[in-house]
Amino acid sequence: MTSRFFKTPKGLLTLILFALLVIAAPIEGLGQTSRVLASAVGVAALLDVVILRLPKGAWEYPSGAVLTGMIIAMVLSPHEPLYVAAVASAIGVLSKYLVRLRTANVFNPAALALVVVAHWFGAGESWWGALPDAPAVTWIVLAATGIFIADRVNKMPFVLAFVGVYYAAFTLTAFVGDPRHVAEVYRTPDTQALMYFSFFILTDPPTSPVKYLHQIACGAVVALVSYGFFEGVGGADYLLVGVLAGNIIWPCFLLRSGREPWRPRPLQTAVR
Repeated sequence: MTSRFFKTPKGLLTLILFALLVIAAPIEGLGQTSRVLASAVGVAALLDVVILRLPKGAWEYPSGAVLTGMIIAMVLSPHEPLYVAAVASAIGVLSKYLVRLRTANVFNPAALALVVVAHWFGAGESWWGALPDAPAVTWIVLAATGIFIADRVNKMPFVLAFVGVYYAAFTLTAFVGDPRHVAEVYRTPDTQALMYFSFFILTDPPTSPVKYLHQIACGAVVALVSYGFFEGVGGADYLLVGVLAGNIIWPCFLLRSGREPWRPRPLQTAVR
């Protein structure tokens, strides 16, 4: 990898996630976190590097797979068996090639993999990479880096629409019903998980809308599905189920308007 890679959205996100890992891993336990990271990232990278070599005949750095593995590891409970992280990573990478629309994958690989292992193995999610157990001052790092990358990939309307509708739905529920039922979404670790989800999972460029109006509409859908799943079914994966619903809705926009390549903001305008 060169310095040019670290100026791309994938390279920047790799650096950001690594920085969060440096903060979170010692707090959660280096032994547990290093094993789940090695399992998730190792399987994802190995599988993707082989798949990438087949059509080109040359080795290529599996940047997307590494990010998928990092996100999976940072969301899963580090106390899950290592095979759960490995299977999740394999599902995520394979889904990019097996479930596609035109030139892009349909589902967010990490989100799909985490939902599958949650219902297949009963895998737990702690979102430890979102720093819920870290000192409160570190949450500034989570928010600042998240805002930066969301702006870099030009997805701030998506994030704002999702967060606005999400909290509006839960706030309305608190007023008309028992507020204790939804109080957890305003507390640690759910608030940190929401930030991590909004900035680093929801904004995945290949599986999210380009046009601002589409982002706003899709963000509302993701929020309402997440809210509905929380209220009707429960489970720690309600945010991930929401983004998968958004992944299904977005192609409806493509069928009407034609696909546009996602456009990150130029680096010099993103860094202020």
